[in-house]
Amino acid sequence: MENSGGIQASLAGRYATALFELARDERQLEAVSGSLATLRQALRDSADLNELVTSPLISREDAAKAITASAGAMRLDPITSNFLGVVAQNRRLAQLPQIVRAFNMLAANHRGETTAEVTSAHPLTDDQVSALKSNLKTRLGRDVAVDLNVDPTILGGLVVKVGSQMIDGSIRTKLNSLAHAMKG
Repeated sequence: MENSGGIQASLAGRYATALFELARDERQLEAVSGSLATLRQALRDSADLNELVTSPLISREDAAKAITASAGAMRLDPITSNFLGVVAQNRRLAQLPQIVRAFNMLAANHRGETTAEVTSAHPLTDDQVSALKSNLKTRLGRDVAVDLNVDPTILGGLVVKVGSQMIDGSIRTKLNSLAHAMKG
């Protein structure tokens, strides 16, 4: 499998590559992808889970027990659950958001898709996501998987990153440009 050097170069990328290759070899890519989506949402929604993954005060053993219990409660697949235990034992839980992002990029590439990181001020509806995917597919000439993020500080609009390309249609950027132009 051909991976970009950028993904493999980072710590999170190496973990994501290992998980991706295991999931691919076990023919469990969809199950692992689904579990990682559940985990990502839980990290966004749960302050306790965020504290677990970021706190340096929690011992390896306690972190491994807690993340295993959390994985069971979220009904994650066995590969992802075991992977989280290894990540906890290696004290790398703080890297989970980056690991999930890198895994999603690898999985999208495996499916022949391009991944677009999309940041909006508010959560997008399913219809908006479908329209965005269609627009990006027309523009890029291939299927697009979107990695959705919400950042209220952009005020409105979207920021779309595909590879090294960035399309910034946020209201914050437009206001900053206007303020800069008014200063002369």
